Amino acid sequence: MASRRNYNQNCPIARGLDVLGERWTLLILRELVGGPRRYGDLRDALPGIATNLLAERLKELQEAGVIDRTDLPAPIGRTVYTLSDMGWQRVLPVLRSFAWFGLDRLDPIGDGPASPLNGFLAGFLLGFDSGGAAGLEATIRIEIDGRRFEFAVTQGRLAGARGEPSVTLTASAADLVTARLGPSEAKRKAALRRVEFKGDPEAVRAVRQAFALPA
Repeated sequence: MASRRNYNQNCPIARGLDVLGERWTLLILRELVGGPRRYGDLRDALPGIATNLLAERLKELQEAGVIDRTDLPAPIGRTVYTLSDMGWQRVLPVLRSFAWFGLDRLDPIGDGPASPLNGFLAGFLLGFDSGGAAGLEATIRIEIDGRRFEFAVTQGRLAGARGEPSVTLTASAADLVTARLGPSEAKRKAALRRVEFKGDPEAVRAVRQAFALPA
């Protein structure tokens, strides 16, 4: 087993890289932003990662307090991995910064289908504005091309889902990405009109404001 990288520098960037700088680590965390994932789910979503390396990375992230491992009781009886509360608070801003950096390096939208995760990240999560979320306390569920994403907004930040959702969105990944990044205002508005919002009207309005998705 390869030894873990350690920069041996008393610097916040170096210390952060000691935890997050290994290959595959940020992509594993990217998957967990979408909600609880089984080991097999992660392996399928990360083609090319060796089985023993995935197990090693999960163990390291758990020891660092960034993710939680939960053994669900019978009859489900499976192990799932989630972002810990510290992961939501400290790792999510790092992922969003990387995503903003890579956004203009994406292939053009029309060149191929968007994955549900890309629809969630590029089409929804990147629009989050903590200032616009002031006062919003809600769990949000998003159904994108058959995949479900759940999380909460609390105290002006994103967190793990807490109870049943008060707002539900249903959309295709292509529409979410186009609504955010479409080449013209007309295409962006048309895609946004196809996004279905359900819930208390005031909560829906607040979610639209927090994620810059105007009615």
